[in-house]
Amino acid sequence: MGEMNNHISLLWSFGSFGFSISINISPLRGCDRDTLSEAGMSNPRTFQIQEISAHPGPVPGQGTRREEEVCKYIDVTTCIGCKACEVACVEWNDHPFRETTFDDTYQTMPSTKWNYWNLIKFAEDERNGNLMWLMRKDQCMHCEDPGCLRACPADGAIIKYENGIVDFQQENCIGCGYCISGCPFDIPKFNEKTKKVYKCTLCSDRVGQGLEPACIKACPTGCLHFGTKSDMVQIAGLRAKQLREVSGFANAGVYDPSSIKGTHVIYTLHDIDTPERYGLPRNPVIPPSYTYWKWLAKPTGLLLAGLGLLAVFFHRVSVGPKLPQPEDPPVITEYPDQIRAKRKEQP
Repeated sequence: MGEMNNHISLLWSFGSFGFSISINISPLRGCDRDTLSEAGMSNPRTFQIQEISAHPGPVPGQGTRREEEVCKYIDVTTCIGCKACEVACVEWNDHPFRETTFDDTYQTMPSTKWNYWNLIKFAEDERNGNLMWLMRKDQCMHCEDPGCLRACPADGAIIKYENGIVDFQQENCIGCGYCISGCPFDIPKFNEKTKKVYKCTLCSDRVGQGLEPACIKACPTGCLHFGTKSDMVQIAGLRAKQLREVSGFANAGVYDPSSIKGTHVIYTLHDIDTPERYGLPRNPVIPPSYTYWKWLAKPTGLLLAGLGLLAVFFHRVSVGPKLPQPEDPPVITEYPDQIRAKRKEQP
């Protein structure tokens, strides 16, 4: 499926010159998801792991290999809303095509779903008295400091690799949903049937073999780019500068929020001062309840539990075990004269 059977044919005819040019483009012939899996090539565990959710000990192999940080760069100013990236995402990840929802907009549905990880969001904006469409590709941001991983209590359910990709391991997911509330971008989605949580993997199976994500391969306008984080930030900065100096967007800039130490999906926006117009938070942060739980509440609770166990131990050593106590004598509620009088009354 996917790109193995999709060949693009371009034909130019020049009748007056008596010749034609035909070009067949099949960049990934034979390299679909199933082929990678059968060959044992699509295992993202070949990446160097940086962090593991709720893992009590050191990360295996940490620091033994250096990997370049990868990044997806999205230029919203050249997006035409064709939704080719949506289709490519569904096909590559072998998701069923689900029902769409009409909500007085051109969006396929109001938000991403557990089996729909990539969504083009449409927003109407006014600039200089004219209507302006803002189209943005919505998906997991692959944060450098991922809130989903901070919130997850299941060991190994969420993994962050050295290259920046944040991946879910559904076999370790316990379905608690903490990652959903821990994400500042509202990305992870819960499947009621499997009781697991899903999100975009940044095509970790493709990236592991040196391929770009499926959505980028399908983009017809060059809106999407993929490479190292440093290269993508540089390209995005040049594009923002061009928008400011040439296109008249004085506030154009790169969306790579420092409040979560940056992301591995960045945007060039017409107006960086108001990312809310595009459905992006101005200052995304991890909910304090999860950060405090990790470094304050959880250690404090464990410390108090340990002190309680020590108190019980020393009490038993110094005082000894609790011995059985003699039973209290029965309480007499009647006087002897009353008892004798009752006996006489009985026949």
